[in-house]
Amino acid sequence: MLEGLPPHRPSHVLRLLTDERSARAMTDLLGEMFDPTETAVAAFEDEDGRTWRLEAYFADEPDEDYVRALIRPVIGDAADAAEFRTIAQQDWVRASLEGLKPVRAGRFVVHGSHDRDTVRANDLPIEIEAALAFGTGHHGTTLGCLRALVSELKRRRPAHVLDVGTGTGILAFAAAKALRQPVVAGDLDAEAVRTARENARANGLGPYLKLYQGPGVRHHLADRPRHFDLVFANILARPLRLLAPTLAGVVAPEGVLVLSGLIERDVSGVLSAYRAQGFSLVRRGLIEGWVALVLMRGGAARRPRR
Repeated sequence: MLEGLPPHRPSHVLRLLTDERSARAMTDLLGEMFDPTETAVAAFEDEDGRTWRLEAYFADEPDEDYVRALIRPVIGDAADAAEFRTIAQQDWVRASLEGLKPVRAGRFVVHGSHDRDTVRANDLPIEIEAALAFGTGHHGTTLGCLRALVSELKRRRPAHVLDVGTGTGILAFAAAKALRQPVVAGDLDAEAVRTARENARANGLGPYLKLYQGPGVRHHLADRPRHFDLVFANILARPLRLLAPTLAGVVAPEGVLVLSGLIERDVSGVLSAYRAQGFSLVRRGLIEGWVALVLMRGGAARRPRR
């Protein structure tokens, strides 16, 4: 599980071993207390099945005393064992390479350049720079959306696709690879848009990506009422709730909306916001504590599949 998007070039990291409950509590706490564009917090289960590893990446040097004070109510004196380290750029790239194993969802395979030989003849490969490992489908939110795309492609071929909050561009690339048609993708962060554009060129998808910078769908490429029959929004719960009216407005009749960036406690509030806009839950998936919701405009809901 991960809260926030990692800084493009993180300079410092906090590492701490703890239990699952504490790891999840600190992930939520640090994710709320720090700017998500400058900090990312991740928690992973170790191989022993009991210990959890908390890692927080910072774009700038953090105030160690302040961070320890924040987490002390959660883990007590164990806060003193928190390890803060400076990350050399080469260390970041090496660590990313070590952790970046190919990820598969149907025919899609997301990989680094060092794993090109794992791509099979019938795969739809997407290659992402290793130093951007958190944006490559390894995170449960992105993988959940990729699996939702696989299911949607078995049902039909969407004519118009939109990816809101595209990040490194993974979901837009996958749709463009499968459909061989233009996909609209946008992000609030100019750095994310630049990265997505570079990744699109590297994957031979430049002509298929219509990229924009802006919040939500506030751009002429995206602000097209009832136009998109497949919309991805892999962001976080609060902006998803706030964006409900405008996102709903661009989904075509019988269109599908895939929402992620949610933990389970967020689901009821987000569903309520979109049900008010006339959407029904079709399916939900859970990966590493993160939920992906597939919604459809209008009509009675099909029984959600897990």
